[in-house]
Amino acid sequence: MLAKSLMPALLPATSWAAAALCSLTMSAAALAQEAAPADDPVVATVDGAPVHRGEVEAAARGLPDQMRQMPMEMLYGMLLDRVIDFRLLANEAERQDVDEDPAAEAALAQARAAVLREFLVQQTIEEGLTEEKLRALYEERKAQDGFAKEQAHVRHILVQTEDEAKAVIEQLQGGADFSEVAKEHSVGPSAPSGGDLGFISRDQVVPEFAEAAFALDPGETSTEPVQTQFGWHVIDVVERRNVEPTYDESAPELRQELAREIVTALVEDLRGDAEIERFNMDGSPMPEPEAGQPEAEQPEAD
Repeated sequence: MLAKSLMPALLPATSWAAAALCSLTMSAAALAQEAAPADDPVVATVDGAPVHRGEVEAAARGLPDQMRQMPMEMLYGMLLDRVIDFRLLANEAERQDVDEDPAAEAALAQARAAVLREFLVQQTIEEGLTEEKLRALYEERKAQDGFAKEQAHVRHILVQTEDEAKAVIEQLQGGADFSEVAKEHSVGPSAPSGGDLGFISRDQVVPEFAEAAFALDPGETSTEPVQTQFGWHVIDVVERRNVEPTYDESAPELRQELAREIVTALVEDLRGDAEIERFNMDGSPMPEPEAGQPEAEQPEAD
C-alpha cells in the first residue's frame, strides 16, 4: 500500500508523452547493461521481450532526492510497474508509427544525439583517466605552494545571546577553566567534551567561525563574541598545524579536474577538424570570434 501511495509523487506533473520519452533514456541504460547480463538479470517480460533490472535502477535514479533515500525493496514493485508501463507505451507507439510524426522524429534525433554524446564523453574519460595520470597530477599539486591545508585544534562555547557570550568571556578572563565553562554553559553538541572540536580546516566550518578561529594564535581565546547562524561563540585555539591531503583524500577532486581536461581537449580537437559557420537569430552571418575569446561553453564532465 505504501508503494502505491507514492506513485503520484513519481511524476506529479508529467504527461504520458513525457513519460514515454523517459523510457528512451532507460532503454539506453538497459542496452549498456546487456554487455554484462550476469550482473543485470531479467526482472520481467513484456510481450516476450526482457526487462532488465538496470532499467528499474535507471528509473530509481530519476526519482527526487528524498525518495532515493528510501530502500530499493520498498520502491521496487512500483518502479517495475512504471518501467513496464513505459515499455508498453513505447511498443504501442511503434505499432502506430508515431516515430513518423515530424515532431517525434525531431525529439528522437535530439534524444539519440544526447545519448551518443554522453556515451562518447564517458568512454573518452574512462580511456584517459588512468590511475597513473591521477597520481602524477597529485604529485604535481603536492609540489605547488598552498597544497598543505592549515588546520586548527579548536574549542568553543556556544550560547544563544551576545550578553551570555560576554559573560562567558569575563569568566574565562577571571581564570575559569575553558572546558568546565563549556560543559556548564555551552548549548552546542561538543559541550560534554569541553567544547572540543578537534582539528578543523577553514572549509569545514561557516566563514564567520573560520575567520575568527584562524585569526587566533595557539593558546589564545577570543575576547569578543563571534556570531554565526548557530548563535554566539567564544573560541579557543589549542594548536595549529599544516597537513598535506593524502592521495585518497585528493583523488575525487583530482578525478573531476582531469575529466574536465579530457573533455575540453576532446572538444578542442573536434573543433579544429570541423568547418563551423555561425549565424545570428535572424539568419544573418555572425562575425567570427576574435582570437582569445571563448567560442562556446564546453559540456560538463560528470
